[in-house]
Parts: sequence; C-alpha cells; structure tokens
Amino acid sequence: MSYARNSRWTALGVLSAAGLMTILDGSIVTVAMPAIQKDLGFSAAELSWTINAYLIPFGGLLLLAGRLGDLIGRRTMFLAGNAVFTAASLLAGAATGPGLLIAARFLQGVGSALASAVVLGILVTLFTDPVERGKAIAIFSFTGAAGASIGQVLGGVLTDALSWPWIFFINAPIGAVTIALALRALPADRGIGLAAGADIAGAALVTTGLMLGIYTVVKVEEHGWLSTHTLGLGAVSLALLAAFVARQATAKEPLMPLRILRSRNVAGANLAQMLSLSGMFAFQILVALYMQRVVGYGALETGLAMLPAAVGIGSISLFVSARLSARFGARAVLVAGLALLVAAMLLLTRIPVNADYVTHLLPAMVLISGGGLVLPALATLGMSGAQESDAGLASGLFNTTQQVGMAIGVAVLSTMAASRSGELLAAGAGQAAALTGGYRLAFAISAGLLLAALAVALLVLRRPAPAGPVAAADRPAQEEHGFTGSGSAGSTPR
Repeated sequence: MSYARNSRWTALGVLSAAGLMTILDGSIVTVAMPAIQKDLGFSAAELSWTINAYLIPFGGLLLLAGRLGDLIGRRTMFLAGNAVFTAASLLAGAATGPGLLIAARFLQGVGSALASAVVLGILVTLFTDPVERGKAIAIFSFTGAAGASIGQVLGGVLTDALSWPWIFFINAPIGAVTIALALRALPADRGIGLAAGADIAGAALVTTGLMLGIYTVVKVEEHGWLSTHTLGLGAVSLALLAAFVARQATAKEPLMPLRILRSRNVAGANLAQMLSLSGMFAFQILVALYMQRVVGYGALETGLAMLPAAVGIGSISLFVSARLSARFGARAVLVAGLALLVAAMLLLTRIPVNADYVTHLLPAMVLISGGGLVLPALATLGMSGAQESDAGLASGLFNTTQQVGMAIGVAVLSTMAASRSGELLAAGAGQAAALTGGYRLAFAISAGLLLAALAVALLVLRRPAPAGPVAAADRPAQEEHGFTGSGSAGSTPR
C-alpha cells in the first residue's frame, strides 16, 4: 500500500508508545512486588503470579492474535488489544485482594497479546527499504528499553511516594493517548478476510498447548519437576503442540504455514530469542529481588541501581545497533551482544552477601547493555523473509517465542533459586547467604541459556545477503516457498 513518508514515522511513534507501555508494565511490577505482597497478603508462592498471570495468556494467545490480525486487519487488532490492556490496568490498580489482581493481570496479558502480536507486522509492511527498516526496528527496540528504564525508576517512585496501585493506573493515560493517535496514524487495512481461514482447530490446539505448558512450568516450584502433576500436564502440553504441528502440515488454511520456518534465519532467530530472553528477563526479576531481599535496597534504590543496564540497552539499540548491522550484518551483531550478556551473567555468579554496588553489580549492569545489540538483531532476523500477507503471523510467532521464553525463564530460574536456597537453609546457612546461593545458581543457569543462544547464532543463522534485488534465477523458487530473500531485513515485498 502507498503511505506517506511522514505518516509512516508517525505510525512508528504510535507502535513504539504501545511497546513502551507493555514493557513499562512488566518492569514497574518487578520493583513493586514486595509492597504488593505486604499490602494484599500474597504468600511467597502466590506472589510469582503477579508476573505469571500476565505471561501465560500473553505467550499463549500471540500466534492466534497474529493470524487474526492478518485476517481482519492489524489496525483493528492493535486498537482492540490496547483497549483491553488499558481497562485491565485500571482493574489491577483497584484490586483489593490477590484473586482480583491476578485476574486483572490475566486480562492485561490478553490485551498485550492482541496488540503486540501485530506490531512488527505493521512495522515491516510500512518500512520496506532495508536502511529505513533497520532504523525503525532500532527505534522500536529503544522504546522497549526506555520502558524498562522508566518502569524501574517510576515503579520505585510511585511505590514509595504514593502506593503500588499507581504502577497500574499510570497505564491509563498512556493507553488512552495511544488509542487516540492510532485511530489517526495507523494505516487502515481490511485484512485478507475471514474467508481465508482462521483454522479454529489449530488455534485451539496451539493456544491450549502453550498456556498449559507455561502453567505447568510456573507450578513446578509447588509440585516439583518429577511429580505426577508436572509430568502429566507436561506430556499433555507436548501432545497438543505436536498435534498442532501435524495439523499445520495438512490443513487447507493453516494457522501457521510451516513454510515460514523454512528460512534458517527465521527459525534460528526465534529459537535464539527463546533461549536468550529466558535468561535476560529472569535476570531483571532476580537481580531486583537480590538487591531488596539480600542487600536491603528500597524500591527506588533498586530502580536506580538497574538504570545503567536499561539506559545502556536503549542507547545502544537506538544509536549503535542499526549502524553495526548495516556494516557487519545482524548475525555478527547478535553474536557480539550475546557474548557480552554471557560475561554479565558469569560475573553475577560471584556476587557476595554484602555486595558493593560499584564493585560487584555495576560491571554486570554495564555488560547487560549488550542486550541493545541482541534485541534489534533478533527482530531483524525473526521478521526476515515474511510476505506481507504473513507479516502478522511472523510477528505473532516472534512475540510468542519471546513471551514463552520469558515465562519459562522466570519459572525455571526462580524454582532453581528457591530450591538451592532451601537446601542451604536446611544445611544451616543464614537467610541472606541462602538467598545469595540460590541467586548465584540462577545466574549460572542464565549464562548457560545465553551460551546455547550463542551456539544457535553461530551454527544455524546465516549472514544475511546484501540488500538488493533478488537474482532473477533465484526469485521463482524463493517466491514458491513464500520468501523473497536470504534473511535480509529488506526482503519483504511491498
């Protein structure tokens, strides 16, 4: 579709604002968790559901939401998602008990899934020039990092100065402005029509399988890895996902055409993202808990302590990442960023009970800035090769692996940290020493996940081909499989 140059950049601003709100919500909750627990009477086991109740529907619904965006229009899905998220935020702020807050967080996850699933799909269809697309993705990634930065500090300010409900109420004005601007700025698209097929059976299989799988993982801390509950539900989840894949191979109008995974860069980027986000997002939660529960920081102090990492990620993604990708390729930039993240996690495996911020924490916060290289590179590779008609699907798939990675990372690393702390307490260690030992183990596992992502980047991903026309001899075969380039960022057709 034709779309004015200035309008495209205005639309990017709207999409970035929505991304900022979603990330803001995640990071702002992190530093407020102790206050929420104290005020609403959450148990230690229930407290994790302030995060998990959001991640389960978010990760489970993204693929379906992305495909529905292709069918009924991405603008429509984006507006609906933001409306649900904004209303749910008001409900969360008004919660008077754990049950109501968890329900509101679940609805927030639904709204985020509807909106986030189509964001990258809108972006890549607006920006088809490789250079402009690189800049657009860098700006979008920057606002995500800005949301994390603002959230950590704002969460501390609001929690200390006012009260924790305001961490949710803050979403209301942002959501209202985003919806108003989106009505004017986003291009109207009618989608390809429901007649093209929504594959309801496939949607039911993948949504149920993902949500059940995430639920199983987050309940491991309560039931154990080898319990009947975990093994039984895990087996059912895997069976549902296997049935989904089998259906996609035979369905007339599949929800997720398997051709989208024939690109090594698309498949590899999604796998690398799941692994890397498992470690990165869990770091954000665990290091905040370490600073508050072991070192004794308050909510505001915790937010300020984590600020260098968020600012570094944002600055690098905005000012450095696109230039490096244009010169060296997204794969090389991804490898460099992952190496920095591995180094950060390895440093955190040595944190003492009485940590000095400058000596023990600040170096890791600086190295975490490597995320500013990782996130835009993954987005570029993960969206490479998608046709315009499948852009919502590719966006939904990319966001699905992101959210599933986050949920699994939080569940696994939190469970392992708690188990290790329990063992140390039973052996006679003090509370602070036991907690520190648990966090050290979690950071070691995080380093392992990031190393696995680095291996995928080196062994699976290919260096994208130079931007430019596809060779005439190669074009028919590539178009037959739904791809128009070898993973280059600018390969999506107009």
